[in-house]
Amino acid sequence: MTGVEVLQLLVSPAHRLAGRPADGPAPGPPDECVTRVEVRRGLGLVGDRYYGRPAHRNASVTIMAAEKLPLHIAPDADLRHTRRNILLRGVDIDACVGATISLDSGAGPVTFAVNRPARPCAWMDVTIGPGAQRALRGGGGVRCTPLSDGVLTLGPATFEVVGEPGAP
Repeated sequence: MTGVEVLQLLVSPAHRLAGRPADGPAPGPPDECVTRVEVRRGLGLVGDRYYGRPAHRNASVTIMAAEKLPLHIAPDADLRHTRRNILLRGVDIDACVGATISLDSGAGPVTFAVNRPARPCAWMDVTIGPGAQRALRGGGGVRCTPLSDGVLTLGPATFEVVGEPGAP
C-alpha cells in the first residue's frame, strides 16, 4: 500500500470541450470541483457527464497524477483544464494500465479497472497553453471502470495495485 493524496475531484454534468478547440471551451458550472464524490460500480461518478453512459462504461472515470501536470506551461493547471476526474499526488498512475487498483480516502476502498491511457488532445493547448498536448503525452492520466461502490474525498488516501496487468 502506498500513501497518496487526493488533491482534486471533478464531477461535471456538462461537456465543456465540444466542437473545435479554436472555438474555445464552453463555460463550466462553478461547482464542478467537489470535496466528495460517490462512485458506482460499472457506472462512474454520480452527477458526472459520463455516469451510466453505455459508450463510456470502460472510460467513465479518469485518474491523473499531479506530477504530470505541465505547470511549466501554466502554474495553475488542474482538473478544470485537463477534464480528468481524480487528481492524485504520489503515484505514477499512467504506469498502471491493465491493472486493478484500489483507492481508499477513509471511507473504504474503491476499486477501478485501469483500462487505457487518457491521451491528451488538441484542447490541452487551448485550456492549459501552447505545448500542453505534447507535454502530456504519456502522462495524460488513465481511463477506468469502477469495480465497486464507494466514496472518495479530498486528502490523504491509500493506493494499492490489487491486480496486475493480465491477471484474471
